[in-house]
Amino acid sequence: MRRFRSAALAPVAVIGFASIASAADLPRKAPAYAPPPPPVYSWAGFYVGGNVGYSWGKVDATASESGLTALGLPTTFTDPLKPNGIIGGGQIGYNWQASRNWVFGIEADFQGSGQKHSNSFSIPFLVSGPPPGPGVPGNIITSGTLTTSHEEKLEWFGTVRGRIGYAWDNVMVYATGGLAYGHVESALASTATFSIPPVPPAVVSFSDSKTKAGWTVGGGIEGAFFNTRNWTWKVEYLYVDLGTVDPFVLSPTLGVVTISNKVTDNIVRVGINYRFY
Repeated sequence: MRRFRSAALAPVAVIGFASIASAADLPRKAPAYAPPPPPVYSWAGFYVGGNVGYSWGKVDATASESGLTALGLPTTFTDPLKPNGIIGGGQIGYNWQASRNWVFGIEADFQGSGQKHSNSFSIPFLVSGPPPGPGVPGNIITSGTLTTSHEEKLEWFGTVRGRIGYAWDNVMVYATGGLAYGHVESALASTATFSIPPVPPAVVSFSDSKTKAGWTVGGGIEGAFFNTRNWTWKVEYLYVDLGTVDPFVLSPTLGVVTISNKVTDNIVRVGINYRFY
């Protein structure tokens, strides 16, 4: 009986082993594969770049001349000018990326400037003097005109600023502010002409320049070119206040001339940066 059972079970075992072997030979389904997420854009590191833009400012100029008092002429003139022109230069900076979104940095730039503005104006006046000699009654009164030409230039300027930005991957908006400095040139020429000869014209000319430090604040947007990691573009606005610039000169004809300039500026520029990774 036992021999009969063993003989009956043998074919079943053979068939079972054959089925297992056939199943092992079947192709297996490949496991699901998810591609890795794209790397997060990094703003960290050094960068250098260039920029070009347009600048328009305001110079509230007050000119005082001590020698005009003796002639009975006005001694103070106020002439607000609005220098404007093309600017261009370069920048260098460094960024720290505190998280996926927050970026902190420092940037310095230097700009050449074509900003200038000039104005001319005339002021009529009356001059009274003592009698020219014995026997001449009263004072001699003469009229005249004081003609003044005035020019202001911002020849160059620069800034050193902190930056704080919020980034959406490879695009960032930022606020910026810090130190500003610039070279301001002032020129003034005045001529007093008298209606009665032989009084000669009284002439004074003046030019001076000074470098002045102030402050700046602004903001901008910066982004990568076509998803590249090294090249970025930017658009930026800055407001600059250089404070009061006080050049002066001693004129042998009309005494001490002083020009007090309150200088402010508005800057819009576009630029490109190259980042070192």
